[in-house]
Amino acid sequence: MIGSVLEIPGSGTDGALSSMEEVSMDVLKDSDVQKYRDNGYLVLDGFLTEAECDALRARMKDIVEHMDVPPHCRIQFSTDQEEQLKSQGSADYFITSGDKIRFFFEKGVFDEKGEFVVPRERSLNKVGHALHAYEPLYKSITHSQKVQSLAKKLGLKTPVILQSMYIFKQPGIGGEVTPHQDATFLYTEPLGRVMGMWIALEDATLENGCLWFIPGSHSNGISRRMVRTPKGTFPLTDFVGREQEYDDNLFVPAPVKKGGLVLIHGEVVHRSAQNNSSDSRHVYTFHIMDSHETSWSPQNWLQPTEELPFPSLFT
Repeated sequence: MIGSVLEIPGSGTDGALSSMEEVSMDVLKDSDVQKYRDNGYLVLDGFLTEAECDALRARMKDIVEHMDVPPHCRIQFSTDQEEQLKSQGSADYFITSGDKIRFFFEKGVFDEKGEFVVPRERSLNKVGHALHAYEPLYKSITHSQKVQSLAKKLGLKTPVILQSMYIFKQPGIGGEVTPHQDATFLYTEPLGRVMGMWIALEDATLENGCLWFIPGSHSNGISRRMVRTPKGTFPLTDFVGREQEYDDNLFVPAPVKKGGLVLIHGEVVHRSAQNNSSDSRHVYTFHIMDSHETSWSPQNWLQPTEELPFPSLFT
């Protein structure tokens, strides 16, 4: 463990992809840009090489093998008061994770004594939210020429990195993600300044829980926000407004091969189903905000800190 920032031993400083090829040419055609602007999402095949995907997965395997399980996950609870303390511990752990590398587990992976009932590598929902800052391998991908070129092609003037996550979508237990808009959680004024970059480190299929989108839904604004509650109150976050009901027939699947990238507009409605297959669906994803003439809401759960201000993409 390194201070209060990196909550795993070792940072893999020799793991950066310095020897892997960087592509300086435009990764987006004009037609791709238009498709993204029309639909609110875009699938790009072959954004990362097989070797890059395998290196990211290998580093995460090492991180998981050495992770310290948060104490609030291991405690056995037997009273309502203790359950409340557990919930508050989980909320504190989440809301202070923006400048750290922390571990978030699937339900039912610990027994009443706090021991794993599944292999630890099969227990995690995600790792977040600052891999881009403290893990050299992930940092090198996040700030790569390919990503910078893509941002420039889309017209981003002063892009910064907000957060990053490694999502596991475990076989058999990887949970459903219900329809939502990223701007619900990452709100800006004006809207439309946040973009997700979702990189498949394995094939994302209909069977293992690929993304589904409502094309064009990014032009309708948002109806719900997750905000911080006043200091000293619990829960630490709450929702303002309500998620709309969406017609299932409007959703279009976006399967993508290993190494492919999905660009996600902050307001496009998307979801993914539970993974009922025997295959995992590992993903590295991060969010970019164009900070030019943009106000980041102080009510968002995620806030820049003195230890980690939102770093510029162009570094």
